[in-house]
Formats: sequence, C-alpha cells, structure tokens
Amino acid sequence: MRTSLVFLMGVLLGSVVAPGLAQDNRLPGTNYVNHVAISVANFDESLAFYTQKMGFREAFVLRDDKGQPRLAYVQASKNTFVELQPSNANRPVGLNHFGLHVEDLKATVAMLRQRGVKVDDPRPGEDSLVTNPTDPNGVRIELFQFGKDSAQGKAIDSWK
Repeated sequence: MRTSLVFLMGVLLGSVVAPGLAQDNRLPGTNYVNHVAISVANFDESLAFYTQKMGFREAFVLRDDKGQPRLAYVQASKNTFVELQPSNANRPVGLNHFGLHVEDLKATVAMLRQRGVKVDDPRPGEDSLVTNPTDPNGVRIELFQFGKDSAQGKAIDSWK
C-alpha cells in the first residue's frame, strides 16, 4: 500500500513538474507554423487544384518581370497557407520547406544558436526578415518575422 502511494505521488508530481519544465524550452514570443512550401511541376494546374478542388482562397501570387509566377500563397485558414513554387533544376518537385512565423526573429536566432543550431543571421526577405536552419533530416525550416507591409499579414488580416 505504501509503495503504491509513493508511486502515485511520484506520477502526480512528475505530471505537474515535467510540463512546467518543458514550457521553458519554447522559442521566445508567439510562434506558429504558417505555411508549407511545395515545388510543383505545373504551377497553373496546382494553383487551380488548391483553389478550385481544395477550396483554399488565393491569397496572392508573385510574378517576375516577364509575368511568370514565382510563387503563390493559398490560404487554408486564417494563419495557414500552402506556398506553391514552380520546380526547377535547383528546386525539385515536392516539399521545399515549412515556414515558422516567429514574433522576434533575432531573439529566436540567438536562442537557437545557444542550443547549438547552425543558423545564419536574419536577412531581408520579400516583405519580412528570414533565415533558414535545416533539421537533422535535411528539411529546411523558414523562420520569418512579418514586415509591416507583409502580403501574408494582409491576407491574415483580411480573412473572414
């Protein structure tokens, strides 16, 4: 009986203490997975699939100076997007990266470096600050902080 009571107290104490300690391991600020980027063989067909078949809202399309698509964001929910990019020799068809929005990119980079993660200094992106660590499996992670005129931020703000 006494052994069972000690065991039960240990389980209860562990269930209270362990989650509290795990919370201290979080990255600073409010962060969330914002998008998954996919390189696609046929951009127009893929954009039509995600908007017409899946029912995602076209948030925005960026084109080069010749009018060719560079990327599109389709919006699955207020804060969740699928980024479509045409594939090329350096970007094969398939998963390209996932995007993690962070509130304070510089603080996040500093914390990751303290934990031994190799990550470059933040650099200006399209309309945000961005950097890209890679996980042990070779999956690229896009860490970014919205700029004041971010197209994603505008899409999020316009979500109904």
